[in-house]
Amino acid sequence: MKDKGDFFVIKAEEDGVNVIGLTRGTDTRFHHSEKLDKGEVMIAQFTEHTSAVKVRGKAVVQTSHGEMKTDE
Repeated sequence: MKDKGDFFVIKAEEDGVNVIGLTRGTDTRFHHSEKLDKGEVMIAQFTEHTSAVKVRGKAVVQTSHGEMKTDE
């Protein structure tokens, strides 16, 4: 399996944070979603199928480029 890129971490700061994966290609679509509760952590990676991730809710996102918080 070839390397797909860096991992990123999403930590929920409240219950009900949604993490939504978006597809690659000419038609961008939702293809996967997860719901995180406060304190839960998801470790993810972009793949040949996933080109973007949308985070809805209060969370901290950590990448190799830095850390950011969603707006409160």
